[in-house]
Amino acid sequence: MTNPALQAIDIDSAALELRWAEATRKGVKPLTERFPELTINEAYAIQRANLQDRLSRGERLTGRKIGLTSLAMQQQLGVDEPDYGAITDAMEIANGAEFDPALLLQPRLEVEFAFEIGADVPISPNYDELVAAVSGVAVAIEIIDSRVVDWRIKLPDTVADNASMACVVWGEFVPATPELLAGLPDAVATLTRDGEVVSSGPGSAVLGHPLTSLHWLAGALGAQGDSFGAGDRVLAGAVAAATDFVPGASWAASADGLPSATLTSTASDHS
Repeated sequence: MTNPALQAIDIDSAALELRWAEATRKGVKPLTERFPELTINEAYAIQRANLQDRLSRGERLTGRKIGLTSLAMQQQLGVDEPDYGAITDAMEIANGAEFDPALLLQPRLEVEFAFEIGADVPISPNYDELVAAVSGVAVAIEIIDSRVVDWRIKLPDTVADNASMACVVWGEFVPATPELLAGLPDAVATLTRDGEVVSSGPGSAVLGHPLTSLHWLAGALGAQGDSFGAGDRVLAGAVAAATDFVPGASWAASADGLPSATLTSTASDHS
C-alpha cells in the first residue's frame, strides 16, 4: 500500500487551502508535515497558482519580495536559503496609514531596503545590466504573515505561502545614484515602535549587499522565464529579525539619506 504521506501534492488543492487560511485567519498545518517530499518547484507552483487567482480577481502585480536573506531571519525560521514572493497592489499600504493587525493571522514587521526598476530587464541579466536598470531606492516596512499555524514552517511551506508576504509600506523612492548604491552595505536601517528601536541592521546583512539579493532574484525569476519590468518594486530582504506587529503602536522605518516609512497599528476587537 502506498504511504499517503508520500503521495504527490495536489497543487490547486494546496493553493486553495492557503487562500482559505488567509480569508478566515485560521492557520493550517504545515504542508511539509503532510507531504514530506514536497519540492521547492512544487511550492513555487502553489505560489503561482494563488498569484494567478489574485490577478484573475483584478489585482495587479506591482513587484516582488525577497525573503530569508539575512542570517537572523534564516535562523529565526530554520531555513538556509532565500526565497521570493509576489507583491500586488492589494498588498500595498499607503505611507503613514493605519492598519489593523487583527486582519492578519500572526503578523510580524521587518525593515528593508527596496528598489524600483526603471527599465525592462532582460531575463537573467548580468549584475551590471541589473544595476543600470535600478532607478530608485527606498526604505520600507514589510508586514510578513504565515498562513501556517504557529509559524511552523520549513522552506517549502513559506515558498508556497508567497514567501510569507502580507503587506508593504513603501517609503519615498529617491534616485539610485552610484554613491547611494555603493553605500548601501554600510547603511543602517532601523525600525522603531513608539520611538523606541525594536530592530536594526546594515545593508550588508542582506547577502552582503542588497543589490546582490536583487541579482539573486533576477536569476531565480529568469529560471522561470520571467524578468523585472519597468516600474517593478522589490523588497530586498530584512536587515534584522522580524518583530511582532502589536496593535496600538506607531512604527517608523528609517535609514540615512532615505525618507522614512511609517505605519500606525490600530487596536480592534476583531476575532
